[in-house]
Amino acid sequence: MSICGAGSGHVSTLELKAAWTLNDFDIGKPLGRGKFGHVYLAREKRVYVALLARALICCHGKHVIHRDIKPENLLVGAQGELKIADFGWSVHAFNRRWTMCGTLDYLPPEMVESVEHDASVDIWSLGVSCYEFLYGVPPFEAKEHSNTCRRIVLVDLKFPPKPAVSSAAEDLTSQVKDLFLKL
Repeated sequence: MSICGAGSGHVSTLELKAAWTLNDFDIGKPLGRGKFGHVYLAREKRVYVALLARALICCHGKHVIHRDIKPENLLVGAQGELKIADFGWSVHAFNRRWTMCGTLDYLPPEMVESVEHDASVDIWSLGVSCYEFLYGVPPFEAKEHSNTCRRIVLVDLKFPPKPAVSSAAEDLTSQVKDLFLKL
């Protein structure tokens, strides 16, 4: 990774050759699958959704908007603890923002439409992540980026017949969607 361009040689250029992080967290795996292929149970997923919601409340209380909440940025420790990682797109904001950033499948409609946004973008991503925990795929995923964007803007949320999830789990995802639409 290079800041100000690779090999620029400028005194203010930071060039990172390699970086390694070693810890006891299950890095880079969606919460749908854990260490050694462990499949999380429904109750474990509920706990992680609740822990993520609490972590976001804490961040937002400190005026920090993450802006890239997704399963790959959620680390699960050996004791089952959850940590939010990759604050690269985060911002310490006291007002609304305009920057489109994050990962397409988890972007909220206002980012896709390039309108101002606030901390509610993380709530949207919480809902998208919740759906992915249940079904194994993001809810608005499409083969073409333009179709993904269209589905996000239209909030084209469909519940696949498989894997079968409880009506309570489906209802939770719908409630998060409804909550976001009211913000």
